[in-house]
Amino acid sequence: MEAAMMKIKTRTIVIGAVLVLGVLAIVTRASHLQFGSRYTSPPANVAATVGGKRISIDYYAPSMHGRKIVGGLVPFGEVWCTGANWATKITTEGNLEMGGLKLPAGSYSIWTIPNEKEWTLIINKQTGQFHLNYDSSRDFGRTKMDVKKLSDPVETFTIELRSDTGNKGTLALMWETTEASIPFTVVQ
Repeated sequence: MEAAMMKIKTRTIVIGAVLVLGVLAIVTRASHLQFGSRYTSPPANVAATVGGKRISIDYYAPSMHGRKIVGGLVPFGEVWCTGANWATKITTEGNLEMGGLKLPAGSYSIWTIPNEKEWTLIINKQTGQFHLNYDSSRDFGRTKMDVKKLSDPVETFTIELRSDTGNKGTLALMWETTEASIPFTVVQ
């Protein structure tokens, strides 16, 4: 009887230890994910001053790694987080006019719907969400982006904020051999 009790106690201790180690492994993995230390797509930032107002974009920059991207990994006709890991965030000190949208100063998330001949840019009022948690009910608005083919492939997804002249600029998204862009104006 005593041997049987000892066996039960040992089994209980082993099961308890396995459960504790499992919980610790999950918590450790979750904290690495939360703070970005294990992402294969590194964080990136682009900023520009246009019309005297600072505009910045924070995003995660995935790479091709030999994969078909536009129309493949990033399918046509579906909402894409415009990067990886977490929703891409644009912050503007000034009011922007972009493709008919009148965007007040503040922070927003950027989403896109890629297609072969044109992309749709989505400005969403929610920020900080995981890249799969798009909520269309929080959309500020949508507008079309021009698309052109690049002569040289871009290995790592890149966002550019180009300061054109005066209070005008261009937002450009580049990956593989595709560039989607839209002009904007900083409104005083």
